[in-house]
Amino acid sequence: MAATATREPVFVVLQLSGGNDFLNTVIPYGDPLYYDFRKTVGVSEDRVLHIDGHYGLHPALPEIKQMYEAGNVAIISGIGYPKPDRSHFRSMDIWHTAEPEAVIAEGWLGRVIRELDPQKQNVCTGVSFGQGLPRAMYLGGTPAISVSQLEGYGLLTSLPGARQRRAMKVFTCIYAPEEIAEASMSLQHISNTGVDAKTGADMLQKTPETYRSTIEYADDALSQSLKGIAQVHLSGIGTRVFYAQHGGFDTHGAQIATQTSLLRTMSKAVNDFFADLREHDADEEVVMMIFTEFGRRVRDNGNGTDHGSGGGAMLVGKRVNGGMYGEYPSLAPERQLSGDLQFNNDFRSLYSTVLDDWMGIAPEPIVNGTFEQFDGVLQPIK
Repeated sequence: MAATATREPVFVVLQLSGGNDFLNTVIPYGDPLYYDFRKTVGVSEDRVLHIDGHYGLHPALPEIKQMYEAGNVAIISGIGYPKPDRSHFRSMDIWHTAEPEAVIAEGWLGRVIRELDPQKQNVCTGVSFGQGLPRAMYLGGTPAISVSQLEGYGLLTSLPGARQRRAMKVFTCIYAPEEIAEASMSLQHISNTGVDAKTGADMLQKTPETYRSTIEYADDALSQSLKGIAQVHLSGIGTRVFYAQHGGFDTHGAQIATQTSLLRTMSKAVNDFFADLREHDADEEVVMMIFTEFGRRVRDNGNGTDHGSGGGAMLVGKRVNGGMYGEYPSLAPERQLSGDLQFNNDFRSLYSTVLDDWMGIAPEPIVNGTFEQFDGVLQPIK
């Protein structure tokens, strides 16, 4: 299949839900304090995938290491926000809205979608794969599509052919704008939502038909989500923002086995995704951000790690200038934050970097302020 018709920058967000343990993902094996604090769940130096003389990756990330060595992975250390909150829900709300002080409904990616398509000409500008639309993509009046599985996606697909056609005709009539021209604004909103859903379903359900690839994705949910993202992107329908989720990282217990399995799945899925794009000459137009809501405590609890702060993120893609960015939080007890890694880089600095250097969007109204950016981490499409 040929590459997509346009070379507009595309942004993929991969959320590691539950609070991935950054200290065991990007491991400071050269610091003896790491092994002092991680007596149970620490990864031995001989198993760490060394990226330099001090840091290395979890042994479940060989594909990510290979991509790092190719210069396509940037590790952003010490990501967080002021006054860390160890609640999954509140912390994720903060990441999703780019607002750590007040509770607001608007998602930061919803604002991005509005900026990219202010006239709402493409209901598929933003597409999420997974269960439900993430709060990050929510913005009243701005369409975004949520897909659980691309194959068979559409409205009323559980009905047999003739009944489905009749039901879809009724659905179209219900939501036809001319039928409620005199209706209230709330009804107009319902109408717009219904029409957007039908239009999005019509666009997305056709994308697998033209997709061909030699990449054999695994059957797990994340791999299939990333396969779906590749299919939609390669179809050329103009989606600019994608979202996928990979859950289960709340490793209070059984962390060694659980995190190993989850990271292994992620490493293979991300590698397959970019290999698929590369096969279609479409890897230069996509950057992926991998993040989690918070890190874990510095000291393990004997079987896992508890909620902490000062985690990290990754940017992945051919247009990424790989390497380590940002100061890695110190493990020295006097520099910890109540037993947590102290964050060194505001997460909105990461958002601002992606928006300004990759998407070509002024970041200030999206992230609610001005934040220092990471210089040179991204190469804009020319």
